[in-house]
Amino acid sequence: MNPYLFLAEQLTADGIDLEAVKAALKAQRIETPSWGYANSGTRFKTFPHPGAARSTREKLDDAAMVHKMTGIAPSVAVHIPWDKPEGDDYVAMRQYAESRGIVIGAVNPNVFQDEVYRLGSLGNPNGGTRELALDHLIECCDIMRKTGSRDLSLWFADGTNYAGQDDLRARKRRFEEGLRQTYAHLPADGRMLIEYKFFEPAFYSTDVPDWGVAYAFALKCGPQAQVLVDLGHHAPGVNIEQIVAFLLDEGRLGGFHFNNRKYADDDLIVGSVNPYELFLIFSELVSASDSADAITRSTAQNVAYMIDQSHNIEGKMLPMLVSVINCQEAYAKALLVNRVKLQAAQQAGDVLGAHEILNAAYKTDVRPLLAQVRTEMGTPADPIAAYRASGYEAKIARERGTAQNTGGYQS
Repeated sequence: MNPYLFLAEQLTADGIDLEAVKAALKAQRIETPSWGYANSGTRFKTFPHPGAARSTREKLDDAAMVHKMTGIAPSVAVHIPWDKPEGDDYVAMRQYAESRGIVIGAVNPNVFQDEVYRLGSLGNPNGGTRELALDHLIECCDIMRKTGSRDLSLWFADGTNYAGQDDLRARKRRFEEGLRQTYAHLPADGRMLIEYKFFEPAFYSTDVPDWGVAYAFALKCGPQAQVLVDLGHHAPGVNIEQIVAFLLDEGRLGGFHFNNRKYADDDLIVGSVNPYELFLIFSELVSASDSADAITRSTAQNVAYMIDQSHNIEGKMLPMLVSVINCQEAYAKALLVNRVKLQAAQQAGDVLGAHEILNAAYKTDVRPLLAQVRTEMGTPADPIAAYRASGYEAKIARERGTAQNTGGYQS
């Protein structure tokens, strides 16, 4: 029997609206990062890969190929100044992306790379350095207008390495002021997504160390400020899906940076270490998308799903494809949870019954379903096999060679 038809029969018998599931999968969107296509990597050594993108246009070409293979990756995040175009012509960048069948996604400012940021950016005790950082953040708000971007994605390396190095309350106030001023320059329909990280590169204190601090800053800025959850930015054992549920209920979950880690911020392929966690996160998002509460439902339906990974030893294109597919599979499984049965079991206090209902969806082999959805979308049923057969990997290796740059500034 056809594997898809067999699965469809099982799901229908379980009360799953298969057509609604397929429609949701076709509407799924995952944003890929420009820096993931270049020779970016770890803090210790970056290993050049044949064919890795050397310019922003080549990054856009690669992102377009990932979208062609999957059909659900139509946008690419940019990092400024790494992706600064010649002549600062961001309109031309936008037009080039659109000519390749994709759009520019989140704009990511860089206020951590230059020497002047040794003691921080918005948290720096030096007013001139804080002003320099603020100018760059405001510049990125203007870039959003030129590229048609909706999201300003903010991550800061700010913090201190030693007790007594700086006044912790003063740093908090500096951040509040800088974020408020940045918020005031957002495009009318733009959002400011505040990311957090509990340690590194600052080792004593981090100025935005967790979701609670990011949430507090967002509340002080306004409704267009939300929290961005990076899966690698938590201490081991943290229940990320509970954080997701809380922020959804508060209307303050803005987006994700999808990756995976074993110990710290390893930027591994999403779902490669803990696929169950990825499924549980998507399960919370699916549940919230159908919430009776309008704020929760609207928040879930407007989450930005972005990949943030540095592929160091595994190549560039195939890892990105695997990441997108892993997100697709986790989402598909989350859509198969029988919410009616789950809620009934929860209300009845049926501990194991509820757990089994959730796990039944997780254990479902959704590959036949996804192959059918892709076929209906006009994309390859097996994106990995199609990419391998396309010759694209050999083509870019031949044309680009092996660049020795590390994915930063473009010539």
